[in-house]
Amino acid sequence: MPREIDLLGFYMPTLLPLFIVAFALQWRIDGWLGRLGFYTHVWHPALFRFSVLLGLFAGCGLLLYR
Repeated sequence: MPREIDLLGFYMPTLLPLFIVAFALQWRIDGWLGRLGFYTHVWHPALFRFSVLLGLFAGCGLLLYR
């Protein structure tokens, strides 16, 4: 997989679109967990949200670069 993506003459890192995808997935998962009331059982909701984002981003990166 190339390390950069050419977008209209602008080279951007391959991980940038993956981060955007991971952020969109985390936003969707966060909405579902919020509606289910899951965050009332979590000690630190902001830290949990950040760890879910990092896990999704790492998983997307591992799928790309394996």
